Amino acid sequence: MLVAYIVLNFVCCMFFFVEAIKWAMPAKRWAMIGLLMGPMVLPLFSIARHIQWRKAVGFNNLYIAA
Repeated sequence: MLVAYIVLNFVCCMFFFVEAIKWAMPAKRWAMIGLLMGPMVLPLFSIARHIQWRKAVGFNNLYIAA
Protein backbone atom coordinates (compact mmCIF):
# COMPACT_ATOMS: atom_id res chain seq x y z
CA MET A 1 0.00 0.00 0.00
CA LEU A 2 2.79 2.41 0.88
CA VAL A 3 4.60 1.55 -2.35
CA ALA A 4 1.51 2.40 -4.38
CA TYR A 5 1.24 5.77 -2.61
CA ILE A 6 4.90 6.55 -3.33
CA VAL A 7 4.53 5.56 -7.00
CA LEU A 8 1.37 7.67 -7.33
CA ASN A 9 3.10 10.70 -5.85
CA PHE A 10 6.08 10.22 -8.15
CA VAL A 11 3.80 10.04 -11.20
CA CYS A 12 2.05 13.21 -10.04
CA CYS A 13 5.43 14.84 -9.56
CA MET A 14 6.38 14.12 -13.17
CA PHE A 15 2.97 15.23 -14.46
CA PHE A 16 3.06 18.56 -12.65
CA PHE A 17 6.67 19.15 -13.72
CA VAL A 18 5.87 18.66 -17.40
CA GLU A 19 2.65 20.67 -17.27
CA ALA A 20 4.36 23.52 -15.40
CA ILE A 21 7.05 23.69 -18.07
CA LYS A 22 4.40 23.75 -20.80
CA TRP A 23 2.55 26.63 -19.11
CA ALA A 24 5.71 28.62 -18.16
CA MET A 25 5.18 28.15 -14.44
CA PRO A 26 7.85 27.38 -11.81
CA ALA A 27 8.38 23.69 -12.58
CA LYS A 28 10.48 22.69 -9.57
CA ARG A 29 7.93 24.16 -7.17
CA TRP A 30 5.04 22.29 -8.73
CA ALA A 31 7.04 19.06 -8.92
CA MET A 32 7.83 19.26 -5.21
CA ILE A 33 4.21 20.01 -4.32
CA GLY A 34 3.11 17.09 -6.50
CA LEU A 35 5.63 14.80 -4.81
CA LEU A 36 4.47 15.77 -1.34
CA MET A 37 0.70 15.96 -1.83
CA GLY A 38 0.00 13.85 -4.90
CA PRO A 39 -3.20 14.23 -6.91
CA MET A 40 -4.83 16.46 -4.28
CA VAL A 41 -2.99 19.40 -5.86
CA LEU A 42 -4.76 19.12 -9.23
CA PRO A 43 -7.50 21.73 -8.47
CA LEU A 44 -4.90 24.17 -7.17
CA PHE A 45 -2.74 23.59 -10.24
CA SER A 46 -5.60 24.16 -12.66
CA ILE A 47 -6.49 27.45 -10.96
CA ALA A 48 -2.84 28.58 -11.02
CA ARG A 49 -2.62 27.61 -14.69
CA HIS A 50 -5.71 29.66 -15.48
CA ILE A 51 -4.28 32.67 -13.64
CA GLN A 52 -1.00 32.28 -15.53
CA TRP A 53 -2.87 32.14 -18.83
CA ARG A 54 -4.88 35.24 -17.90
CA LYS A 55 -1.69 37.14 -17.07
CA ALA A 56 -0.20 36.21 -20.44
CA VAL A 57 -3.28 36.92 -22.56
CA GLY A 58 -4.82 39.73 -20.56
CA PHE A 59 -8.09 40.06 -18.76
CA ASN A 60 -10.01 42.10 -21.33
CA ASN A 61 -9.01 40.20 -24.45
CA LEU A 62 -11.25 37.78 -26.29
CA TYR A 63 -9.69 34.41 -27.08
CA ILE A 64 -11.57 31.87 -29.17
CA ALA A 65 -10.05 28.40 -29.42
CA ALA A 66 -10.65 26.65 -32.71
